[in-house]
Amino acid sequence: EYEGRITLFLSTGSLELRNLKLGDSGDYRVHVIPAEDHFQMFLFSFATTEPVSNVKVTPGSADLVELHSSVRLSCSSSGSSLSFLWMNNSSEVSLSNRVQISDGGSTLTIVDVTRYDQGLYSCHVSNPVSNARSDPVTLFISCKLHLPILPCFYHSDGADIRLICSVESRPSAEYQWFLDGVVLPGTGPELRLVNIHSSQSGNYSCQAFNSKMLRYQTSQPSTVSVLGQCETEIKY
Repeated sequence: EYEGRITLFLSTGSLELRNLKLGDSGDYRVHVIPAEDHFQMFLFSFATTEPVSNVKVTPGSADLVELHSSVRLSCSSSGSSLSFLWMNNSSEVSLSNRVQISDGGSTLTIVDVTRYDQGLYSCHVSNPVSNARSDPVTLFISCKLHLPILPCFYHSDGADIRLICSVESRPSAEYQWFLDGVVLPGTGPELRLVNIHSSQSGNYSCQAFNSKMLRYQTSQPSTVSVLGQCETEIKY
């Protein structure tokens, strides 16, 4: 197995081994027999290092809900004497009570994910002779709906009104507007009332739907009075 790869230099006692293989790792002995001295034996060892290659991250789950899901990412790689470093986008992952690294650094676990855990995760693997990085894996966190309380309005007949429904949601929410509980035509986060008249007075509310979490949330009503006073207390 060493044919063509090994040379012994008798003048110096040096041994040269070329084109190293993983199987060359181990203990080597040399016997020294001086002309006028006792027999001596020396023992030395060395280890070969296989370059890093085929770095890959495997996600444990792709369907994550904020504060309700946990995720486990596993990094696999060919090579020897490996060190692992986890990255979220361009920043090193910071450990906390929720974020833990195990299995010699090859496994990243995030418990009770939040929207701030979302991003592109990659694994950087290195050893003394090489390094490589995996392709990124995207963690997408579905977030709960958070609707504000809309204020009350009063306007003169013929005025134009714009109501905006602002919601925090991942993925983006779908919207539906209501007047006194009756569905209004059109969808979207903004409702425009042009040339308003008294028949359009009433309690307006918006409903947001998160298609990932399959959840609805309806805002508190916003009272619009035409040529009248606001009928409910203004809340912020």
